[in-house]
Amino acid sequence: MKIAMVGSGYVGLVSGACFADFGYRVVCVDADAAKIRSLERGQTSIYEPGLDQLVASNVAAGRLSFTTNLGEAASNADIVFIAVGTPSRRGDGHADLRHVFSVAAEVAAQISDYKVIAVKSTVPVGTGDKVEEIVRHSKPPSLFSVVSNPEFLREGAAIEDFKRPDRVVVGVPDDRSRAVMEALYRPLSLNRAPVLFTDRRSSEIIKYATNAFLATKITFINEVADLCERAGADVQQVARGIGLDGRIGPKFLNSGPGYGGSCFPKDISALIKTGNDFETPMRIAETVSLVNEERKRAMGRKVIKACGGSVKNRTIALLGLAFKPNTDDMREAPSIAIIQVLKDAGANVRAYDPKAMENAQNLIDDIKYASSVEACLDGADAMVLVTEWDMFRALDIGEIKRRLKQPIVVDLRNVYRPDEMEAAGMTYVSIGRESIGANGA
Repeated sequence: MKIAMVGSGYVGLVSGACFADFGYRVVCVDADAAKIRSLERGQTSIYEPGLDQLVASNVAAGRLSFTTNLGEAASNADIVFIAVGTPSRRGDGHADLRHVFSVAAEVAAQISDYKVIAVKSTVPVGTGDKVEEIVRHSKPPSLFSVVSNPEFLREGAAIEDFKRPDRVVVGVPDDRSRAVMEALYRPLSLNRAPVLFTDRRSSEIIKYATNAFLATKITFINEVADLCERAGADVQQVARGIGLDGRIGPKFLNSGPGYGGSCFPKDISALIKTGNDFETPMRIAETVSLVNEERKRAMGRKVIKACGGSVKNRTIALLGLAFKPNTDDMREAPSIAIIQVLKDAGANVRAYDPKAMENAQNLIDDIKYASSVEACLDGADAMVLVTEWDMFRALDIGEIKRRLKQPIVVDLRNVYRPDEMEAAGMTYVSIGRESIGANGA
């Protein structure tokens, strides 16, 4: 089976490399000639654990290649995936579908035999119908089928998610395209991954509803954490008690500074806009979005409170900038809002992240970027743990105290234990738990 993956960004590159690793012939297409040249040299533009090696091995095996020639790739493929970006449209939050529709028109011009056109980009309900309409304008229905095949890849664990998914969702309009997609995903049958076939519109909604629900769980436990702090409870114990309920489950119940990234914020905005378009307001999603944005700013104020109410002319050391570990993605990262609050309050911010600093420098100025954890902490008035990279999980508490000017640690991921911090003589503030030290009380 031959695959054309149109769009060589995060989703397209990961999906294309994984399909190639299954043994398919995959051509990844992108309009960015510089990106294609870099990929041909084995240089990926994104950080994802294991991706460089996966790409290199499949290029070497002749199963994976790259091109800017969409027409040639599409004409030779059995399945053409549309995996281009759908960023939030300015003004109303709707997904910008210009690239999706442009690719659909280009693919239509190349069709001479039957193709499955699979939309893997995250798109609002009804987009598949519009893609079908675009293609049908120049080609008869007998030559193509448009299916919906949304991705559910977590940044930092995308390869594992693709190869061992909870489920694969495919929205199909006919039996012919269903048979093709069944054959495509047959390699996953060894892992007993369920392939859920639905109608196309249901598939499109599943993607948005999934992300909105997960974002709601995150936001809910963050509000519960605030209650725990005021009531003298421990949110980690509360979350465990909630998560042991089989109807709820333990995932996405870790309290923190709020969600970010490339998916949740824009997908919730698009869901809200879609609900309004269909005159069915998404009130819960609207509230989740508002609460999450305020959450990020509140974390900045939490740091100021831990420092005694003022950070003017004080140096605050931030560990972690990416929105989550194992990625360099800075899109909608909580660190951005936290840093802005601290800067507005007169703080000097110093930051370190093992992968995201290059991207951060394009978004955040007027702060210092450290070359190491030690350089970030040296002489700072407080340490703030923002992103729970593994390398931050077991730092020597005594060493932290020696390097800081003030023994203040604000742990926004609940990585450390309050009793150990208290024994070390630290002022320790975490999320939804008892604070140690007068400033954090």
